[in-house]
Amino acid sequence: MASPNPEAKVIAGSTPPALPPQPPTTMRSSLLEEVIVPEPKNRRNVRFAFACATLASMTSILSGYNIGVMSGAVLFIKEDLKISDTKVEILVGILNLYSLVGSFAAGRTCDWIGRRYTIVFASAIFFAGALLMALAPTYALLMLGRFVAGVGVGYALTIAPVYTAELSPASSRGFLTSFPEVFINSGILLGYVSSYAFAGLPLHLGWRVMLGVGAIPSVLLAMGVLAMPESPRWLVMKGRLAEAASVLRRTADTAEEAELLLLDIKKAAGIPADRTAEGVWQELLVRPTAPVRRILVSAVGMHFFQQASGIDSVVLYSPRVFEKAGIADKTELLGTTVAVGLVKTLFILVATFLLDRVGRRPLLLSSAAGMVASLAGLGIGLTVISHRTDGAAAWAVALSIASTLAYVAFFSIGLGPVTGVYTSEIFPMRLRALGCAVGVAVNRSTCGVVTMTFISLYNAIGIGGSFFLYGGIAAAAWVFFFTYLPETRGRTLEETGELFNEHPRQGEEEQLLQKQGPPMGNYRKV
Repeated sequence: MASPNPEAKVIAGSTPPALPPQPPTTMRSSLLEEVIVPEPKNRRNVRFAFACATLASMTSILSGYNIGVMSGAVLFIKEDLKISDTKVEILVGILNLYSLVGSFAAGRTCDWIGRRYTIVFASAIFFAGALLMALAPTYALLMLGRFVAGVGVGYALTIAPVYTAELSPASSRGFLTSFPEVFINSGILLGYVSSYAFAGLPLHLGWRVMLGVGAIPSVLLAMGVLAMPESPRWLVMKGRLAEAASVLRRTADTAEEAELLLLDIKKAAGIPADRTAEGVWQELLVRPTAPVRRILVSAVGMHFFQQASGIDSVVLYSPRVFEKAGIADKTELLGTTVAVGLVKTLFILVATFLLDRVGRRPLLLSSAAGMVASLAGLGIGLTVISHRTDGAAAWAVALSIASTLAYVAFFSIGLGPVTGVYTSEIFPMRLRALGCAVGVAVNRSTCGVVTMTFISLYNAIGIGGSFFLYGGIAAAAWVFFFTYLPETRGRTLEETGELFNEHPRQGEEEQLLQKQGPPMGNYRKV
């Protein structure tokens, strides 16, 4: 009888004993199991990446300042230069159309001379624009200075998120890439504060000082940026692999991650030597593949909805909105506008800490839903006020102010910062700069149309009706975000593009993420 012991010796010529069923073996079972344990982050690298992201995002302060300061300065410009409401609309809103020149030029410039020197160039443009506006004796020359400043805004909105996304490690990319939006809001707040602070100067001098102060930080920024490294992904595209490896070792969470990222970037940068900028444009717009088309629609859709939902009508025309709500004193108007800037900046700071913890989709969806509710409240309050002939109802004034603050808070915690973060991380490396430029172009075009038609719009359908319209657009944005955008939290830039290859929907997205494996992070094998 065969021994029940599978280890028993087999007698020559006899039948070997039957062994009990064994689980399928793999190559890994014959070796020691690999244990994945967290590897501590290099704190010096984290601080270095933080410093670089901060410096690069400083261009956004200049953009925000140029946007915010005009909301107060235009009150004095209108009185000093004796211009009409139509010219006010053009002066306020034309910056966004002028920025189209900068956004398209930035896409080509940063691929040509590099991300870092493009930031220096943008700072020089801001400096020239601020001086021209401050010294302009006529409306025509003021518009010339506004054009130059608008080109600088286009450059800043394109290059800051691209550079920051390409330099940041995956584990903190959402946090660091939200810095440009943080600094835009900080710049807007500084613009509001500047308008309030210099409102007491003589009429012909006050608005010039408001606009001219913006030249000072541009000089400091240009000097500071020279201490920053170049984007490692741009260096790889230019064949400067040793420099790219050096930058990655200074910015990645771990040494192993730096090596893996370099391999991924080299693979992603496999571009034919004869690839030209015109070829990139064709791949992006003329003959895009299905994944590239979906990425482009995602980016364009996000930038469109960000501006079409009316944020710049509130930011630029908040003194007029509060005036319609019953606040008549000019100092009180500017003070209330400062409150808008404070709320906007506070909630954008909250968003920076949630992007890598909560994710992009939850913030977008909650932001859009809150914007719909607050715009409805603002529309109701302003409609009631505009239809009363015996003075504004106190509750309607309170509702209008509270709804305005709630609107900018909901915008700043989701749609504001996530748009720049999301669009800078979904494009393939070879298309990233020009893809972001297209997104910024749509953003600025939409913003220009909204801001240059706001006064005409509320004259036609009422100021309450204007915000009901913006609320309907925000509701459409919620549907678009829910049905079309996958989550990108925790992915490297090279992995993020794979989310669009299989066109995943809500249920399929998790399967694709599981198939790709865990996100790149600070892990090592032992």
